[in-house]
Amino acid sequence: MRFRTRRGSRPPAARRRIPLRKRLLVRLLSVSALIAVCSVAATAWLAVTTTTSALKEEQGQDLAVDNSILAELSGYAATHPDWSGVHRTVRDLADRTGRRIALTTPDRALLADSAPRGTPLPPRPAAGVDPLRTDTYSETGAQLSGIDPRAVGPYLLPARERAELAALADRDQRCYARYGIRVTVTRTPSGRPVLADTDGGDPAGHGLTGCDDGRLSAPTPTESRALDALSGLARPCLRQAGLAIGDRPLFPRYEPGAKDHFGGGPLLAKLAAAQGGTVRAAQGCVLTARRTQLEPYVAPAAELFLGIGDRNPSRFDMSPANKAKVVSAAGLVLAVTVAVTAAVAVRLVRPLRALTEAAQAPPERHVRVPVTTRDETGILAEAFNALTERRERLEAQRKAMVSDIAHELRSPLTNIRGWLEVMRDGVVEPDPGLLDSLHEEAVVLQRIIDDLQDLAAADAGTLRLRREPLPVPELLAQVAAAHRVAADAARVTLVTEADPAAWLDADPVRMRQVLGNLVSNALRHTPADGTITLTARRDGADAVLTVADTGSGIAPEDLPQVFERFWRAEKSRSRRTGGSGLGLSIVRQLVAAHGGTARAASEPGTGSVFTLRLPAGEAPGEEP
Repeated sequence: MRFRTRRGSRPPAARRRIPLRKRLLVRLLSVSALIAVCSVAATAWLAVTTTTSALKEEQGQDLAVDNSILAELSGYAATHPDWSGVHRTVRDLADRTGRRIALTTPDRALLADSAPRGTPLPPRPAAGVDPLRTDTYSETGAQLSGIDPRAVGPYLLPARERAELAALADRDQRCYARYGIRVTVTRTPSGRPVLADTDGGDPAGHGLTGCDDGRLSAPTPTESRALDALSGLARPCLRQAGLAIGDRPLFPRYEPGAKDHFGGGPLLAKLAAAQGGTVRAAQGCVLTARRTQLEPYVAPAAELFLGIGDRNPSRFDMSPANKAKVVSAAGLVLAVTVAVTAAVAVRLVRPLRALTEAAQAPPERHVRVPVTTRDETGILAEAFNALTERRERLEAQRKAMVSDIAHELRSPLTNIRGWLEVMRDGVVEPDPGLLDSLHEEAVVLQRIIDDLQDLAAADAGTLRLRREPLPVPELLAQVAAAHRVAADAARVTLVTEADPAAWLDADPVRMRQVLGNLVSNALRHTPADGTITLTARRDGADAVLTVADTGSGIAPEDLPQVFERFWRAEKSRSRRTGGSGLGLSIVRQLVAAHGGTARAASEPGTGSVFTLRLPAGEAPGEEP
């Protein structure tokens, strides 16, 4: 956008040079460079962080693989009395995981190794493999402590007992199903079936005694023999711990939630609490007895060595070549960003300079800015053009208002001056008729000045209103009574129709002035035998007042200007037919001061309707 200006007409402010650091182009370039640097730094940081996270994730996956190796070897030890056949298992695990796996006795005697013979072992073992003292195995991957649950030893059920328990479990499952309880059957490493509901709990907790006769939870002959042996191993320790257990069975029934699976935990806890002993001591006796019982059935403890040993985890370190690539990419991004920003900045600054030149032009030139874009700059240009147009209209209105005020004041002042001069010269004697005429001219002059004062106060926001509850029917009656004589003289019928429920919280003097101006305006434009109707009604939270006449009406092109100051439909500007031209302007200002609106509707030849909508008030004593 460019504007041609006359040489030498540019004001001094336009010739001032803007400091380099404050220029928009320099600021945009600086911001873009900062953004580019931050973007490159953030990208580099993200790349390093992502790579490091990937390495850590890989290390975590390696740890999970190592735990799976340990869990599988612990399961082998739990189901075999020695390590004699572990070589094949070690080789399969090494092939599947890519690890070097070695097993040794606690004194470093080699049991099995996936590496070639003679390969030295890592300096320290990765873990110990002992099914009776494990802390790494669980079926869900969580870490447990105690005895590997796969070490069952003498609790391993024969085929006949398994079949019997399976039949009982199937019977109970069907029984629960008849009551709408979904039950699943799982088998422990010993071959015993276990029932569990959808929440993983014991279905017996639902209170259906008809589906649980105790046969499924009763120990089988194999389990009874093993439990009797376990009780015999635990009794000396329990007695030494101060618990009088007598000859009662320590494991009366199968309980899936108990650590020993046969109710010994809860029973021993009750005994310890009743006899003043410690539960931990009782549980320790049972755990020691179980380890003693299972020891002949499991492989001895061993040490596990893995290929990664205890080496330090990998650390991400950027090579010089990678650093050079990052620096080159950063420089390229910076150069492209600066170039693009410079091009965009030039396009942005050019219309802004045009706007500046237009704004600094003299007011009489009224420069318009061409709108070539629809972005923020284009919107700014449109706003500038609109502002210029408003300034032109305001200037025209100001000039017209000064001319109108001069015209309105000149006529009465000229009449008064003329008659005073002829009376001073003795040409005319002051008689009552002449004095009445001069007084009328003074009243007209005073009315114009009062109207201008009201408009000035309304424009400045200093118009004072003395609000009070005001019944609208009474207001209309007062206005009609004040203009009854003038209406009768003009042979115009004045009618009022008011809703008794219509009230206002308003200044009664100002409201009478508003309606009086409307009625006076209607009387000037209503011919003989016409009608002026004042109505009022309640419309929700508003009160609607209308002044309708059957006069000549207003032309459509003049209707938007009826509330302008000094506007008259007659171009002759005669006060006898058009008044002072301030009455309707005062109406709009006073209604707006009360928080309302004024509207005009008219059709030529049918009359006009002026509608006032104001916030309704409440009658005294009426609850809001």
